[in-house]
Amino acid sequence: MGGQLPVAAGVLALLTVVPGPDLALVTRQAVGSGPGDALRTVGGVAAGLLVWGALTVAGLAALLAASAGAALVVRVLGAAYLVVLGIGALRRGGRSAGTGPDPVAPAVRGNPWRTGLVGNLLNPKIAVFYTGLLPALAPAGLPPSAGMALLVTLHAGLTVAWLGGYVLLLSRARAQLSRPAVRRALDRLTGVVLIAFGLRLAASAR
Repeated sequence: MGGQLPVAAGVLALLTVVPGPDLALVTRQAVGSGPGDALRTVGGVAAGLLVWGALTVAGLAALLAASAGAALVVRVLGAAYLVVLGIGALRRGGRSAGTGPDPVAPAVRGNPWRTGLVGNLLNPKIAVFYTGLLPALAPAGLPPSAGMALLVTLHAGLTVAWLGGYVLLLSRARAQLSRPAVRRALDRLTGVVLIAFGLRLAASAR
């Protein structure tokens, strides 16, 4: 167990820092509503990881992995959700983009915690990892359920630390990010990223 746990932690750390839909959602909240809502979104993301972990420990995730139809539904729902969020970000980024003084950028609508939770539950990267690789990383010295629960808790902690630190870094640049022109540009970039993730997921579902 002593040698397996550091390896598993390294894999989880790599999974955490690789950019994906969760990071895009947190960026969207940080730019649109500030660090408070962004941190709530991080909390929702962590809650989503715990839900996936509970499903994995209960064996339900394995059933999802074995059912092509259920996996397809999750991928299609995830793709649609990301595209809708991306379109919303693009619409905010396109508001009053013409001449004249910059208006104050509107806040992101919706509950930020719920946004993080739903986004993570429909995140294909997490679904694939938790249904396929996580059981193989569980330390051999523990019962399988206890080993996976330990890794899920570790992953949730790493995610909160990574995304929370990212939000704090963004908050230090709040003076620059609060400029409407900059916020519009970031909204557009976030929208493109979310739509790209959604389209990629939709293509993989065929």
